[in-house]
Formats: sequence, structure tokens, C-alpha cells
Amino acid sequence: MSTRASDTIRVYARAKINLYLHVLNRREDGYHELDSLFVFGDFADVIAVTPARSLSLEIQGPFAEKLSTKEDNSVLRAARLLADAVQIRPQTKITLTKNLPIAAGLGGGSADAAAVLRALAELWQISPSAVDLTLLGLGIGSDVPACLLSEPCYVGGIGEQVEPIPGLPAFPLLLVNPGVELATRSIFGTFGKEFSEAARFPKIPSTISELVSLLKTRHNDLQRPAIKKCSAVAEIIHAIDETDGCLLARLSGSGATCFGIYGNIVKAKQAAALLKKRGWWAEATMTAKAERPWEDL
Repeated sequence: MSTRASDTIRVYARAKINLYLHVLNRREDGYHELDSLFVFGDFADVIAVTPARSLSLEIQGPFAEKLSTKEDNSVLRAARLLADAVQIRPQTKITLTKNLPIAAGLGGGSADAAAVLRALAELWQISPSAVDLTLLGLGIGSDVPACLLSEPCYVGGIGEQVEPIPGLPAFPLLLVNPGVELATRSIFGTFGKEFSEAARFPKIPSTISELVSLLKTRHNDLQRPAIKKCSAVAEIIHAIDETDGCLLARLSGSGATCFGIYGNIVKAKQAAALLKKRGWWAEATMTAKAERPWEDL
């Protein structure tokens, strides 16, 4: 979703949640091929872009102090890659409001990069036929192609295979993070060879209860190695599972954020308030509705 105020364009960089994540194999180049189901929460970082004399990045928000504005920031990398691809000067001020925890299994860096690509494509009036944003994004992070879509989707390969899932019902989620950063590379580094099979749904569930039933026969292969790195993950999953109204509790991505699925948003908000008292970051959110920003450009 994007909004425009005068010359400023704002785009939400939504939290990515892996409802299940199966590691299928390890390629010769060291990358792991996955089968995963992504959904995106309404809770998000916010990217704002506006014309300027040069490219710059300002970071604000509750997690701003943990990020750098140096050249290796995924937001600046995305802006420069897009500018180089279409051969223009990136004369833009980018403001990132960082609401999502860092290195948390929510795809925050990838979501921010994807949001910048979408925002700048609109600001710079770049036609969808002029550049392959998916290919461009994959060079920044494996979650960027899915984050460009920002709607429920299956993700395969190393992230380049993205298949939208139309009709998946929206539902309430609770996100909880212990304040511990877990690097994806370190989690995969401790993953053994207990590979899984692809497990895409035979049909799209039409209710939350159907969705939860299907998810209970699937899992997150990174949950066990994440717990080895951070014992708080197991504690959080148990705490979420014990809250009133929780239907399923699990790790998202490589962690350390865990999620719970609820039957209604009130229960999710009550659980968030309860778990915040334990010193954890916790937010209740609805999953985002499908949106296809490129089709309106």
C-alpha cells in the first residue's frame, strides 16, 4: 500500500511471517532450498521517499538506533541498484520509520528494501516493463521478492519462486520477540541434514480452523536450531500457547520472533498486553489483505 502527500510517497514495509518453513535440501553453493508459506501483518515499518539533491537515509522509530545509515544498509542498496538499473541519479531523501525488531525472523530488512523499490518506482515513474524488480530484489535478500508482493504466498527455491495464494482468509496474529537478534546465517549454520518435503496445501483453507489444522501437520525446520541459539524462543512459544484463545504457536523464519494465531483480534491484543509485562516486545496484528501495487502504476 502506498500513499502520496505532495511529493512524498509512503509505503508500508509489512512484517513477514512464515506460517510453516520446510528446508528441502542444501545446494552445492551452500544455499538451502525452502518451501514456506508467507503472510504479512498490518504491523509494519514505513518508508517515505521525497525528491532531494542527493541520496540520503534518515532512520527514526523505536528500533532506529540499532540500524546504520552506511552504504551497506539494505534500503540504500535497493535505491542504488534501482537507479543503476534504469540509469538515473538517485536524488531522493528516504525516511525509514523502524517499528519492527532487527534480525527477528520478520523479514524487516527485506521488507524495507522491497518497500523502497516500490516507492522509488512510483516516485521516479518507472514502468514495470523497464526493470525486473523481483530479480533486482533477490540480489539484496532472499525474502525481497515475496515482500514486493506483500500478500499471502508460497515461497520456494532460495526465495525467487513466489506463488500468490488468493482467497486465504485474514486472521489475527500475535508477534512476540525476546529482544535477542538471531542472524539467519548462524541458524542455518547449525541446521543439520534433517530435510523435509514440500507441503503445500491440497486446497486453500476457507476458515481459520481449517488453516490451523493444516499448519499443525507442518512445522518450522529452523525452530529447533533457533532454540539451541536462544532458549527464550522455547519459553515464548510456550507462553503464547498458554494464552487464552491461542490456536497455534510457532517460530517465524529463523527467529527470534514467535507468533500465535487467534480466533479474534481482541484475544490477540489481550495476549500482547499480558506478554509485554514479561519484558518482551509483543504486538497484535491482522494479516494484511492482498494488494498488488504494481498493477496501478
